Amino acid sequence: MKIALDALGGDYGAKPNVLGALKAAKTLGIEVILVGDETVIKRELKELGYDTSLPAGISVVHAPDTIDMGAEPAKECRNKKGASIIVCADLVHKGEADAFVSAGHSGAAMVASLFRMGRIKGVFRPAIATPMPTYKGVSLLLDGGANADCKPIHLLQFAVMGSAYMEKVFDLKSPSVRILSIGEEETKGNFLVKHTIPHMREIGVNFLGTMEGRDVNTGETDVIVCDGFVGNIVLKMAEGLAKTMIHMIKREIKKRPLAILGALLARGAFKAVKDHTNPDCYGGAPLVGVNGVAIISHGKSNETAIFHALKTAKRLVEKNFVGDIASRIASLKDTFSAIEAEMQEEDK
Repeated sequence: MKIALDALGGDYGAKPNVLGALKAAKTLGIEVILVGDETVIKRELKELGYDTSLPAGISVVHAPDTIDMGAEPAKECRNKKGASIIVCADLVHKGEADAFVSAGHSGAAMVASLFRMGRIKGVFRPAIATPMPTYKGVSLLLDGGANADCKPIHLLQFAVMGSAYMEKVFDLKSPSVRILSIGEEETKGNFLVKHTIPHMREIGVNFLGTMEGRDVNTGETDVIVCDGFVGNIVLKMAEGLAKTMIHMIKREIKKRPLAILGALLARGAFKAVKDHTNPDCYGGAPLVGVNGVAIISHGKSNETAIFHALKTAKRLVEKNFVGDIASRIASLKDTFSAIEAEMQEEDK
């Protein structure tokens, strides 16, 4: 199996990507294609002791350009055909790689995937599916930011694709699905939520109704569905809250000598919580709905995060994740068409 890796993607440059690729090639039995400026990649490998030849399981494909993080992604992808993230998606499209991983510009990853790989037939909008650590384990939130404005039909397909992911990656049978809203009562919510709820019971997912934001991290729900605007705010708020709580706890402990002793005694518990909530261990966020396996990692990904993203990509390829979604969407073609027609009639 070959997985393309955007070797210069992310805030820290080539180093964590190369280190994560080396670990993956050694332990996962895959070939990692490092895509990016060949000079930079080989210089990094040389510093790691690979001077005269490439490590086993590692190959390099030269891509001279990178995507400017501050630029408009569609424009950048059109103008920079040699950008590493474009080349990664192109390798998957050509069948020269089975999947790709990038910690670079998430918007560009979406655009590159759509430009080169296209959508799965019948999928209206791809979504970023983000694993979130919870009290009971892991939940999947989608959309995590790919689609700021959505229609009910989009949320319905997110539910189908999110359920497929939880079944394939976390081995859950009939994962539960809820829509994120402002109350548990189905009469509450905006137009999008209210008009999505009735149709959720028509698409074969284990739909349990709506949920409030306070329940996102309880683990009571396996798949949390929302539009990308709300989803991205939830993710960024959760990330910020976790960091703030850690800093607050450290600050208060330092003020109290006895608390410092207690913290030392509880060090194992603190480490366990830190490990469970560490996003680096959850393998990035898959871009579901595109016609190929694409994993988007956080911009601040370290080598551990890159390794787990490659590991998740490998699992999705082995489980035929794209084929499974295509089959599910195809089986619901008539249902989606009827719902879409009903929505259009209501809009008149």
